[in-house]
Amino acid sequence: MGDTNPSVSAVALDTWVDELRASSDEAVARLHALLLGAARFEVRRRASSLPQVAQAELDELAHEAATDAAVSVLRRLDDFRGESQFTTWAYKFALLEAATKVRRRAWRDREVVLDPDAWAQLAQLAPGPDASAEHSAFVRAVGDGIRDALTPRQRLVLVALTVDGVPIDVLAERLGSNRNALYKTLHDARSRLRAHLTELGDLGDAP
Repeated sequence: MGDTNPSVSAVALDTWVDELRASSDEAVARLHALLLGAARFEVRRRASSLPQVAQAELDELAHEAATDAAVSVLRRLDDFRGESQFTTWAYKFALLEAATKVRRRAWRDREVVLDPDAWAQLAQLAPGPDASAEHSAFVRAVGDGIRDALTPRQRLVLVALTVDGVPIDVLAERLGSNRNALYKTLHDARSRLRAHLTELGDLGDAP
């Protein structure tokens, strides 16, 4: 990653972690420089999803991602077990933050319709007249299962993530929730839908 501060590699691992734990301003500045390089790399890699966004705003996204990643790294220093290089471990925080901020920016001006009854959109996914009757029946069974077996919240999350393609961090922001809570809701929704289809004998060979 070309933006990484060269002085970072000269810092011994044990000294690096010890200085961060001691809240050394110099160590924190080095950490931020390291994470900014990683964040800029990830923002550039995903910039094609933001064709109308100026370079100055992209750089701002990278700085915000680096700052948030630095906070996360400092908060979770005790989680570092030395199983990989510290820089490799820290990079991941910056890459995740940058990816999240780019996705949120890409969806900022897009309307996200949060409708728990949007499961009816599945009818639009029904196969054409040449499809087998068995497959058509399965699609209808899935739609019925979403309507009958899931809670409104589960329907909303399932359809938004799997049908509408809303990124999970964007959905979490719109709902005032978090990724872990939505992952659990999605898992529960899939489990209830699968159980419903199994009970009806409509699961067949579906994944």
